[in-house]
Amino acid sequence: MTTRTCTILLISVLCLAAACQTKEAKKTDLHSPEERLALADSMEHLLRTLTLDKWYPQAVDTEYGGFLSGFTYDFQPTDNQDKFIVTQARHTWTNAKAAMRYPEVDHYRTIAEHGFRFLRDVMWDKEHGGFHQLVDRQGNVKAQGGREIKTAYGNAFGIYALAAYYAATEDTAALNLAKKAFLWLEDHSHDPVHKGYFQHLEADGTVVIRTDDVESTAETGYKDQNSSIHLLEAFTELYAVWPDSLLRERLEEMLLLIRDVIVTPKGYLTLFLTPDWKPISFRDSTEEVIMKHHGLDHVSFGHDVETAFLMLEASHVLGIENDVQTHTIAKRMVDHALENGWDEQVGGFYDEGYYFRDADTIRIIRDTKNWWAQAEGLNSLLMMSKLYPEDPHNYYEKFYKLWRYADTYLIDHEHGDWYSGGIDKQPQFKTANKGGIWKGIYHHYRSMTQCIDMLRGEGISEWLGH
Repeated sequence: MTTRTCTILLISVLCLAAACQTKEAKKTDLHSPEERLALADSMEHLLRTLTLDKWYPQAVDTEYGGFLSGFTYDFQPTDNQDKFIVTQARHTWTNAKAAMRYPEVDHYRTIAEHGFRFLRDVMWDKEHGGFHQLVDRQGNVKAQGGREIKTAYGNAFGIYALAAYYAATEDTAALNLAKKAFLWLEDHSHDPVHKGYFQHLEADGTVVIRTDDVESTAETGYKDQNSSIHLLEAFTELYAVWPDSLLRERLEEMLLLIRDVIVTPKGYLTLFLTPDWKPISFRDSTEEVIMKHHGLDHVSFGHDVETAFLMLEASHVLGIENDVQTHTIAKRMVDHALENGWDEQVGGFYDEGYYFRDADTIRIIRDTKNWWAQAEGLNSLLMMSKLYPEDPHNYYEKFYKLWRYADTYLIDHEHGDWYSGGIDKQPQFKTANKGGIWKGIYHHYRSMTQCIDMLRGEGISEWLGH
């Protein structure tokens, strides 16, 4: 070997070593307290300037009460301003939480009070009880399918907002209405035989029964994971401020139903079920039938990672010590989503997957990435990194990759807030509406605040034990 060849070989080895050291340094920096604090500060700056400041106080409807829901990509109000209980409640909840987090900003408390008054005076049905599902901008009830329908899901968010508002203000009127809504669900929606809650109710609270003439793709008359997980969420928020014995019983009931019945052995949620909790599945049908009914039967990775957090939060609020079963199932849900619904190339959780007949592996049937699933994924991945820092899934690296994805493909650094879905898959969302009755701020507000606190070793980190 010549001297020149040895020199070239030595230089190559030194360059390779330097590259490895650089890569390791980056990894170390990523996990360092300084890097985490810097990331927390960056996230909080984006939360305040590109999200909260864009929505509030602009979303406040000073003419008719409550909140405007519809906004264009550049935050101009749209023509349609119907008011949905879920959106109205989520805006109220967000401002109540922001009032506690940023007490120096006076308008969050004022806006939360504004939202509470609308929930109490307009959205609450003074004749039959329960929250109206949908009203127009002026507050007139809007029929759906020829009649008014109420939902357990909508009432859950009403309770969720009222409990948070009470925590922020100690206004007993809000707590009293939350109790009233909980007891209305108890009287009308709760199933005393098979447990859990019926989702669809007539205006007077009568349970809607599924009949043979209902379209096969309709959700009518089924129980479901989505109302169940958000009832769990709402009861958790309420129990934190009102530790009532019946409420505790229902909170425990929902935790066990979700954990042990709705979550499948593989670690994903069954979307819809019969009143006696038999899964609605089309797996044995043709692919054409499966895809026609995918709204009722698929793997929703976003709901799975969201539910992992909601179960652990409920277990904590209930004071269950050494809750190995809940922790095991929550981890299994996040792991299943990472192993089957994660975009390894750029990051992000896909919207839908499906286990087709005789297949052990899942197929992605919707490779888009909606905003709320990524927000919930950030929270759950960082939470798992706190609980299992040495796990081979490398939760913190996945969290960081998902944050870079959100910062690149979801956060609109020009006009503010988050696109409805990642523009790597749906570039048309650059000019799609930023707000609507199903698109607000609650998912990413909650996720970002909890991630910020975990990165700083505060908040949720305290009950995770790290």
